[in-house]
Amino acid sequence: MFKKLAILLVAFQLTACTELQNIAGDVLSSGELSSLEIGNGLKEALNIGISKGSDRLSVKDGFLKSAYKILLPPEVQKVTQRLSGIPGFGQAEAKMLELLNRAAEDAATEAKPIFVKAIKEMTFQDATSILMGEKNAASQYLHRKTYSSLEAAFQPKVKTSLDRVKATEYWNKAANTYNKIPLVTKVNPDIDKYVTSKALVGLFGMVTKEELQIRNNVGSRTSDLLKKVFAKQDNR
Repeated sequence: MFKKLAILLVAFQLTACTELQNIAGDVLSSGELSSLEIGNGLKEALNIGISKGSDRLSVKDGFLKSAYKILLPPEVQKVTQRLSGIPGFGQAEAKMLELLNRAAEDAATEAKPIFVKAIKEMTFQDATSILMGEKNAASQYLHRKTYSSLEAAFQPKVKTSLDRVKATEYWNKAANTYNKIPLVTKVNPDIDKYVTSKALVGLFGMVTKEELQIRNNVGSRTSDLLKKVFAKQDNR
């Protein structure tokens, strides 16, 4: 009797094992994405976008000769234009424009680790919502999650960068010279804060651009995981 029961139990286990294998095979062959795959695919895409975006902006002319060039704030323009006829300040506007953008390029190296931290903290629910959301859903997510941290990290870095490229020194000389002109309204704009805000506009602009590239251009999906994950978006 016990021998027969043992044979029946083994047969049942083998049958159950076969059924599980069949179910697993059906799931895999159906092409359904797991939450893990969606999460990893989105994180891979965002890491690519962030790396490309911050790397392009952090090189020489990354800001100055791009669509994200930082223009002079109105107060600075007013000063540089007024000083154009004064010896030593003939090229003040062009000089300040270059120096502010050099500072932003120098500071852009701070962006990547902060973005990467936010990506690591992304939940599976976040990833699924981003994948099936708007074309810039990932960029919007990063903006919500990282802007305050980026701003806090950027401003001291921008100040250091402005000092390093001599922008602070040059601006102080220009502002002091301007403020000595009779009847002018004295100026002293916070260029640290201005460059920080404009640099962040450029960074998020580049991340959005790279996100759209991966979403819209199949050739930009450089791994099997990216191809699989974003195929789900294409077929929605």
